[in-house]
Amino acid sequence: MSPVSHYLLVFISVLSLSRVTEAQTAPAIFYPFGSVAGDTVNIAVEDENSTLINLWSPFVFFGRMYNRTYVNNNGHLTFNQPSSQFISQYFPINGSEDIIAPLWTDIDVSMNGIISYQQYSNGSVLTRATQDIDQYFPGLNFTANWVLVATWDRVAYFYHSGTETSFQVVLISGSDLSFILINYGDCAVGYNVVQAGYDTINSTAYFKIPGSDNGSFTPNLKNSTNVNVPGRWAFRVEGGPDQNNLQENIIGIQMRVTSFSDLRESANIETVLEKLQQELIKYGLPNSVKLKLRRVQKTQP
Repeated sequence: MSPVSHYLLVFISVLSLSRVTEAQTAPAIFYPFGSVAGDTVNIAVEDENSTLINLWSPFVFFGRMYNRTYVNNNGHLTFNQPSSQFISQYFPINGSEDIIAPLWTDIDVSMNGIISYQQYSNGSVLTRATQDIDQYFPGLNFTANWVLVATWDRVAYFYHSGTETSFQVVLISGSDLSFILINYGDCAVGYNVVQAGYDTINSTAYFKIPGSDNGSFTPNLKNSTNVNVPGRWAFRVEGGPDQNNLQENIIGIQMRVTSFSDLRESANIETVLEKLQQELIKYGLPNSVKLKLRRVQKTQP
């Protein structure tokens, strides 16, 4: 083989390796995960598989303190017991379990992908979590002292090849405060029932990421957000009994819509209120509070 041919062969090999590496690179919003980050990998493939994690630090979720959680194959976390349920229920469930669902659907790891997790009590991940929470919830003077990262990396939907989907949930706590970050990478169209958000016992608090119960919307999750970071959703979740006993309040808000008819059609009204609630939750509105539109008044600009 001539020196020139040898050079070209080496160049092509390096180029191919570069493409593989690029294809496997996670979005920048993802926290470190996988074997490179030292994660524990869940290699089981059945629906009924759930990994029990004994938490290094208690996590408070809407007034209830948990010392363990289950990472369930089908894209959700539970606390009191594992869940093999692959047909997700739409929030609010009014059930007996607290649920965190980055993307609850029928997932088959035997087809593709891995599920992994890791806890942190020091290091750069805690620094990053502190910075993120201080950015999204300013004024709390928050410092993270514990983080759990659970990642579904390029997993496939059951019975549907070519549906590689990546998402991640990050639990963060410090002092008496608790937060959730949900991160989305590339997501395939959901052919099975899907649901993303969280729910609580008796649904005293719950949140459904808008559109997430529609499988055709799933690819748009990587562009959706409530914190102005595409692909990321952030929630404050320590809650407490007081937030569920709030008296009804009337809040006056001025906003502009494209046409008066936007607020005369019930479907548009629900969409507007849902987006408005997302924004208010960022600034401390308990997500158990429901917004109602009492009157639509047309005014001149």
